[in-house]
Amino acid sequence: MQGNFAKIAEEAEATSSVAKLQYIDPYLASKFAYLRFNYSTGDAAGQNMVGRATFAACSWILDTYEGIRHFYLESNLATDKKASQVNVMHTRGKRVVAECVIKRDVLIEHMRVEPESLFYHSNVSNIGAILSGANNNGAHSANGITAMFIATGQDVANVAESSAGIMYVELTPEKDLYAAITIPSLIIATYGGGTGLATQRECLEMLGCYGKGGVKKLAEIIAGVVLAGEISLASAISSSDWVSSHEKYGRNR
Repeated sequence: MQGNFAKIAEEAEATSSVAKLQYIDPYLASKFAYLRFNYSTGDAAGQNMVGRATFAACSWILDTYEGIRHFYLESNLATDKKASQVNVMHTRGKRVVAECVIKRDVLIEHMRVEPESLFYHSNVSNIGAILSGANNNGAHSANGITAMFIATGQDVANVAESSAGIMYVELTPEKDLYAAITIPSLIIATYGGGTGLATQRECLEMLGCYGKGGVKKLAEIIAGVVLAGEISLASAISSSDWVSSHEKYGRNR
C-alpha cells in the first residue's frame, strides 16, 4: 500500500496538489463497516486522486485481513454530488465563511428595506427551513455558486452539496445589519480538470486564483458572491419588490 500511495503522491506533486490522508472515520451498521477516508488535496478538488488512493488502501485491507468479503469504493456515505448532513457537519471540500456589516442608511437608501425587517424575515425563514428539512436556511446560494462554477471550470454537478449554506443575521448595537453565510462543503479547484480550459483559466487568472495557492482565495470570493446574492434577494422579498423587479428586469418580459 505504501508503494501505491507514494506513486499517487508523486504524480500529484507534479500538478501542485498532493492527496494526503488525514484520518479515517468508521461507521458501523448491521454487518457493514463504512469507512470515510478524509484527505487534504491542495489546490485540486481531488476526487480522482483520492478515489485511486482509497482504492489502493481498501485493496490492501482486503488482502491483509481475513473475514472481509468485498468492498465498494462508493456506498453513498461520501454523498458525492448529493446534499447531506454528514458533509454539512464534517465538510467535503472547503469550509468558508463570508460576513459583512451593512449600514442602516445604505440598506434603506439602496435596498429599500430596514435592518429590522431583514432580521425578522430571517427568523421566519429559519422556521421555514426547519419545516422543509432543507440543508440551507438562506435564499438561493446555488445561483451564485453555479455561475462561479461555470465561469471558473468547476464540476457543476458539485453544486448539489456545495450549495448547502448556513445564513445568520443580527442587528448591531448601532441598528446596522450584520450578515454572515457559512458554506460548509464547497468543492472547488484552481488546478486540474476544467480549470485548465482557456476561458475558465482566464477567469481564474483575472481573479488572481489560478494554480498553486489559489483555492482558498477562490473559496472566499465565491462566499462573498453568495452573501451578496443572499442580501439582495432577501431585501427584494422583504420590501415586496421581488415580483415587480422580475416583471421589470427579468427574462419574462
